Amino acid sequence: MNRNVVRNVLISGASVAGPALAYWLGRHGFNPTVVELAPALREGGQAVDFRGETHLTVLERMGLLPELRRIQTGGSPMRFVDKRDRTLLHLPAEFAGGDIEVLRGDLARMLYEHSAPYAEYVFGDSITGLTETSSGVRVDFQSGAARDFDLVIGADGLHSNVRRLAFGPEENYVSHLGYYAATWQLPNDNYAGVEKGSAGYNVPGRFASIGADHRDSARAGAFFVFAAPELSYDRHDPEQQKKLIVDAFSGLGWEVPRLLASLHQAPDLYFDSISRADVDSWSTGRVCLVGDAACGATIGGMGTGTAMVAAYVLAGELARAQGEYRTAFTRYENRLRKYAEGCQAGGDRTGKFLAPGTATGIRFRNTLLSRPLFLKGMLKLGEKVSSIAALPDYPANSSRASG
Repeated sequence: MNRNVVRNVLISGASVAGPALAYWLGRHGFNPTVVELAPALREGGQAVDFRGETHLTVLERMGLLPELRRIQTGGSPMRFVDKRDRTLLHLPAEFAGGDIEVLRGDLARMLYEHSAPYAEYVFGDSITGLTETSSGVRVDFQSGAARDFDLVIGADGLHSNVRRLAFGPEENYVSHLGYYAATWQLPNDNYAGVEKGSAGYNVPGRFASIGADHRDSARAGAFFVFAAPELSYDRHDPEQQKKLIVDAFSGLGWEVPRLLASLHQAPDLYFDSISRADVDSWSTGRVCLVGDAACGATIGGMGTGTAMVAAYVLAGELARAQGEYRTAFTRYENRLRKYAEGCQAGGDRTGKFLAPGTATGIRFRNTLLSRPLFLKGMLKLGEKVSSIAALPDYPANSSRASG
């Protein structure tokens, strides 16, 4: 019997990696608690995708695959147009949508419902302090509460609070990749009549698009990307962020003026830099990182699929190690680091792909991706990058881990 009993695990973040990890930990007999700053599950959000055998295998082992197939969007074809709305490049649904594309809000709801029987959820609270002791971690919460856990897992995204508290300031781990991205729901309707997918317009260093709502074709959303050095702004001030977007796109044609006008009424703006996280070691003591907190990219890094795979492997290794968390953390990282970094590398190219810095770059992208053989090769490469040669099998049960 291992004397180092590990049962109670605190997970920070209730988006994708956190609930997925809670599910698998519960199946292996641990007692997971998930804390989430938001007062409830986050609804809506952009579509996310899964591609390749590894992603689909994890979803199947979790019992999610049939339901995800039922609610999938069918993919999101992309059209790049000139200022007169003439098509310059058309990309098929599977280019951005992979094998299965679903709305992030739908996925979050499914993961929560799937994990809830195994986990305690605490919404509207956040971790403010971590103190490691000889037998666990003392955790202080924003609410004023304090509790003891055996392990703490940061599944709280690129701007991870756990990483900041346990590893150090964000600037030590997150690198700006030269672009910013914004998305918001149009307050009125799909005035441009986009039937499925999106239509986007380029000038050097800027990309503006309008995309049909996946559920209601009468609604639509905007998605903008622009090149810029690292900007100083308040991440919690949407009005300041709206001004940055307007300044970046002022004077452009096509649908841009009307989309910018809608921005002033948008209550649900998402705005962030396109960045990546690189952490030398994914664990320190009894604290470990999973998903984007460990090795994430804002867009294009297959972060959702990687998070699901990472949650599966981390929980499996903790169960296999029977309480030896240091051994489990090491095995988890050794199995996944190269894989995660390979997926993450796609995020380095996202800004340059959507908003090339020169007119020549825009023409080159459009010409290259108009060639069927080249496009087919890119799709096959994406499947290869997202797959692990041999995904471990961790037989799960509902007995409590005894260490």
